[in-house]
Amino acid sequence: MEQVKALEAPLPKPTSEGYVTARLLEALVEAQLALRFLKEGFVRNAAGKAFQAWKALMAALLRLELEKLRATAKSEDERRWLESVAIPRVPTSRLTTLSQMLEQIGYTDISLWTAMALKLHDYQYHGPDPDMALSKYRNSGEAAYDVVKLVQGVIRYAEALKPRVKWSQELEKALEELKTSLR
Repeated sequence: MEQVKALEAPLPKPTSEGYVTARLLEALVEAQLALRFLKEGFVRNAAGKAFQAWKALMAALLRLELEKLRATAKSEDERRWLESVAIPRVPTSRLTTLSQMLEQIGYTDISLWTAMALKLHDYQYHGPDPDMALSKYRNSGEAAYDVVKLVQGVIRYAEALKPRVKWSQELEKALEELKTSLR
């Protein structure tokens, strides 16, 4: 119930210190919901929640690394866009570009995880597609496998961020519950 309240509360401003931890908590709770939907057989809903978890994690990473990203930006317009659009909104249409920017500052293979998240996003809307014209998954089993893999990726990144963010009891509890659900 605490996690529901946390997710329904207004987000801190992207300029505040609490933004990263709020987005991390959102990522962990959304990942937990993805696993719950998966266990109940709602694979398309699980794919959507896994995608939302990844997007929330990306928002946390983008805010955490804002200064490094600003330093690598090619123009002042791109720097302003990072602060005013990329971090608060994390546009789905720019997730690939944003993950590539994070890779350039040291987040190895994050664009591969983002590609998986985007495939799951497509699956959420189109469902299984034996011809693979609209979805890259022929059946729900293939998508379910990637939901679990993406949740594992969220856990991996969250654990790596522990020493770099203000890690609360609430975050720890959400992380432990998520890891327990994976077993």
